[in-house]
Amino acid sequence: MPVLRNHHTFSLNAHCQELEVFQDASSAVSLCDRYPHHYLLGEGSNTVFIEDYSGAVLLNHIKGLEVSESHAAFHLRVGAGENWHRLVTTALEQGWHGMENLALIPGSVGASPIQNIGAYGLEVGTFIETVEMVDRASGNVVILSHDECCFGYRDSVFKQELLGKVIITHVNFVLPKNYQLNTSYGELSTLSDPTPHTIFEKVISVRSSKLPNPDKLGNAGSFFKNPVIDVARFNTLKEENPEIPFYNIGGNQVKIPAAWLIDQCEFKGKQTGDVRCHPTQPLVLTNLGNATGKDVIKMAQDIMAAVESRFGVPLEPEVRLLGKEGLVTL
Repeated sequence: MPVLRNHHTFSLNAHCQELEVFQDASSAVSLCDRYPHHYLLGEGSNTVFIEDYSGAVLLNHIKGLEVSESHAAFHLRVGAGENWHRLVTTALEQGWHGMENLALIPGSVGASPIQNIGAYGLEVGTFIETVEMVDRASGNVVILSHDECCFGYRDSVFKQELLGKVIITHVNFVLPKNYQLNTSYGELSTLSDPTPHTIFEKVISVRSSKLPNPDKLGNAGSFFKNPVIDVARFNTLKEENPEIPFYNIGGNQVKIPAAWLIDQCEFKGKQTGDVRCHPTQPLVLTNLGNATGKDVIKMAQDIMAAVESRFGVPLEPEVRLLGKEGLVTL
């Protein structure tokens, strides 16, 4: 059975029945037909194989970058199998600015709209014009507009109504020439004279200092979403915890850093089997070398239970956990 350890960044020792690669839409459709029980995978930075998968894992290696220019913007058509950080780096080098805040996020371009990846006050949905995909049932190419993608916080139509129904082949981005730099969030606000290059460098510096490199220490980045609660609930929480950090996101809602909640429950550095809650960034769970899926689930459930017990705030995993038959919900 093919080994999946090198195909997901948490690096658990899981297997699958078959492992295949596709480089274009027609090959993707053929493989999906050949293996009805399958899981589509990019670079595996947001998927954790908690046990052997009973189906086929199909790797999306669709490549390519096409660029056109209009009076007001640059338009990029990018293959779903391209590396995300490499795209951000290329865009910066070519003067296509705007995505610097999203530097060093692991994963593929095709995964970016699914998760609506975000960092430092910015989400990728801001720049996505359309998403090209293949409808698995009909084999037809479908193009979804920005609005049809239904982007939300780490969410999209691809995780909801279209889950398991489409194969993303290309993502089309629009980068306005008059884009205003976003330095309102976290450490970026300390930049005295921000430019796209200094934002890019700052983001890489901060992420590198806080987050473990998955090439050296297995992890899937942020394991949990930052919880969003209504203002009334937050005000009650703040009375009990005056020091609680937060971000107003509009719509009578407040976002709370999950890392702070986990830290308050004293999970930094705690270990279950070979899974450890990272000592400097508790939002990240790491594989010390021989972690198992059971270790991952136990640690995650312990954290979720502790946070909800103390704060009354439920945590939701940001990563996708894949078990024997498919996605698993904690």
